[in-house]
Amino acid sequence: MSQDNRAAPVRTKCGRFFADLLFVVVFLAAGRDLLGQRGTTEPALRIPTNVAWTKETLVIISRGDAFRGLLLARRCNHCHGEEGFSAVAMIPNIAGIDRLSFWKQMEDFKSGKRVSGVMQEIASRSSARDSADLAVYYSMLPTGSDSQDQRSFPQAMRDRSGASMAIELILFGDGRRGIPPCQACHGPAGSVKGAPSLATQNADYLLEQLNHFAKGDRANDINVRMRSIARQLTDQEKTALAEYYGAGLGPDVSAW
Repeated sequence: MSQDNRAAPVRTKCGRFFADLLFVVVFLAAGRDLLGQRGTTEPALRIPTNVAWTKETLVIISRGDAFRGLLLARRCNHCHGEEGFSAVAMIPNIAGIDRLSFWKQMEDFKSGKRVSGVMQEIASRSSARDSADLAVYYSMLPTGSDSQDQRSFPQAMRDRSGASMAIELILFGDGRRGIPPCQACHGPAGSVKGAPSLATQNADYLLEQLNHFAKGDRANDINVRMRSIARQLTDQEKTALAEYYGAGLGPDVSAW
């Protein structure tokens, strides 16, 4: 066999390799353009939070001054109420909130990891010490009802038939869809250290946050936990959970 004949199979294999490589490049480019045309439901992948639970971080939070927090809270009262309960159901209640959770949210607002035109502006003017002082103050506020405050909590469920659906998700989740029970992170009574409290939270606010997580508009959840869960929930399930917690029921089956 001549040298040219021996080289022919090599050239053929090289030609096929480059043809296959060209096909892959064109295929990936077409897929990228298609995704761009369809649009995405979530912002580009990013680090969810800059908060790290280091020894230094915990020291800052543990040294919070409740009295100084009381003075700082005067600028928070307009929206969140003088006793940490808002008169507007779309605005969160922060009385009795876990201090670690409160501090993290303030830092996420400050860094832009959690988006809110109002809160980002406020957090940007707050130091780490300010957030720690506010955190300890609000964590000490009682959550019991007060006839003199203007709280909107609790709100009656619009559809009582959603109670059983909410109870099942709170206590058991849905293993078929990979949804853990709400109590696994938020506690059996809707309140646990290190996680946002749901026990005394407004229904409209909870529903809005579930929708933000589902769309990816809110993405400051570590390990993509809430985004993964919210995407699996139906609109009916999200409404049922928000209204059930917003009615102040928690997993109290006897209430129904």
